[in-house]
Amino acid sequence: MGLKRDSERTCIVTRTACPAAELIRFALSPSGEVTFDLKGKLPGRGVWVGNRASLVREALKRKAFLRAFKCQAMVPETLVSDIDAALLKDLRQALSLANKAGNVISGFAKVESAVATKDIAALLHAREAAEDGRRKLAGALLKRFGTEKMSIPVIGVLATDELDLALGRSHVIHAALIAGAGSDGFLRCWRRLRDYRDDDGGEEAGILPEGGSGNACELAINPQDLEADG
Repeated sequence: MGLKRDSERTCIVTRTACPAAELIRFALSPSGEVTFDLKGKLPGRGVWVGNRASLVREALKRKAFLRAFKCQAMVPETLVSDIDAALLKDLRQALSLANKAGNVISGFAKVESAVATKDIAALLHAREAAEDGRRKLAGALLKRFGTEKMSIPVIGVLATDELDLALGRSHVIHAALIAGAGSDGFLRCWRRLRDYRDDDGGEEAGILPEGGSGNACELAINPQDLEADG
């Protein structure tokens, strides 16, 4: 079947029609359990919920799945977190594919050099990355692009061991995603995960406060802070 990204579906919570790419499809398993269908390939009738954790919670609270499927469907208590885990898995797999396509550079010195010379699509930090390294690479981006054109995503969703596994290397703390076909898929997965977490607030939402260590952000730097650090 597959998911037609340009088609519209109606969210069973908000009752508004949206492009399928902004929604999550759910179907019933053979045993009658509500199952999320991120790729739109499961057979049978589907229902749709906006791609937000809060909307999935609201669907559970309102028992909207039972009404939409018109049966006593079983709904896993871990549905919200299961979707999050699946989106995170997709992100790791997309990073691995981007790496195989030659679109990932890792290692602080190599990343710093790439920021200065290459077409950067995103900057990646391990969740454990020290603030000093984050700030130095932020300064390198600022030096090259200036404050008016800084729209490079800075992504800190993955832990070091997850980056290691995706990239087939050891102790990856910093990486740069180079623009290309491989990077496009990764960024789509990241945006989907970011949007899903978006209205949970704070670091869990993938919003990185200035100087913080959250999951992801659109780069925002105060030049005076960088000057103060020398």
